Amino acid sequence: MMKKKKTDFESRFWSGTRKHSAVGLLEVFFQFNNPTEVKEMLSTMMHSSVQKKAQIRKEPAELFQLYLSLRSLVRASYLISKKAKKGKLKVPSEINFSKIMTGSLSEQEYRNPVQVFRSAFKICSLRDFDGFMSVVVYFSLGNSGCESGKKIIIPYLQLTKILDAAWLIVERNSTGKELNFCNT
Repeated sequence: MMKKKKTDFESRFWSGTRKHSAVGLLEVFFQFNNPTEVKEMLSTMMHSSVQKKAQIRKEPAELFQLYLSLRSLVRASYLISKKAKKGKLKVPSEINFSKIMTGSLSEQEYRNPVQVFRSAFKICSLRDFDGFMSVVVYFSLGNSGCESGKKIIIPYLQLTKILDAAWLIVERNSTGKELNFCNT
């Protein structure tokens, strides 16, 4: 039996260990972070980033922890998208669709959440996501607003979809109904 390869997603600071499989990291991310709270915090950070004198009222350490965990989540999502592109990931064809449970995902994305990752990384690079998260954390902790608010909206929307897709993958993977991950 082959051992799953584990990649360093720079998660040691927030998860306690540095090596995870990509799906394993998604699972650990949601053990530490509630998806609804993360999306609310991202929304608050976005608002604080573009508004002058709208400093966020969270502890800087909490925002830094969220920044690091999101950074790792994006890297794991990127690896999953690359594995899916190379055919090392099998997605079942029949998934029941529920309009209530889709979050920010379309019906097609709900049926195949890995598609969200592939689309997100066609639109934004890892560097774009890193830049977005750095800018949002920096400006949400300060008293000045980000002048290029339009440049951060696309990575924000893509990250929101990545969060929904990652949660869906973790949920489906825990029930054994979803994806067959080969060394991810």
